[in-house]
Amino acid sequence: MFYSHNEDELMAYGYRLGRKLQAGDVLVLTGNLGAGKTTLTKGIAKGLDIDQMIKSPTYTIVREYEGRLPLYHLDVYRIGNDPDSIDLDDFLYGDGVAVIEWGELLEEDLLGDYLEIIITPSGDGREIELQSNGPRSKELSEAIERG
Repeated sequence: MFYSHNEDELMAYGYRLGRKLQAGDVLVLTGNLGAGKTTLTKGIAKGLDIDQMIKSPTYTIVREYEGRLPLYHLDVYRIGNDPDSIDLDDFLYGDGVAVIEWGELLEEDLLGDYLEIIITPSGDGREIELQSNGPRSKELSEAIERG
């Protein structure tokens, strides 16, 4: 578990995570509205050498960014239990990294091997917990925890 005291620390954590990501990695960001999912994604993007401004994909469902690897930033809250409304395969099995906000709303077997990052407000900051769901996500989780 990691504790972030402020947005800068949350973005720095995301940056370290982004440096370790490989093509095909899938991250599911879980947390209430305002928990810091998009802030964490901004750090991940920096770690992927993406210089563009990262915006929440709430109304567009998917935003794509180019860097060391493509970043597919998805918000699936609006599609809920109708994942066929967009072609998720392009993002989950593409040549980039998929970061999915509200991904816990999708069926687990749809996602395959993914790392769930649970962000929970605590005091003035945030607690970040990692839950791996497959061999690659376990490897990634262990690499992050080692620093």
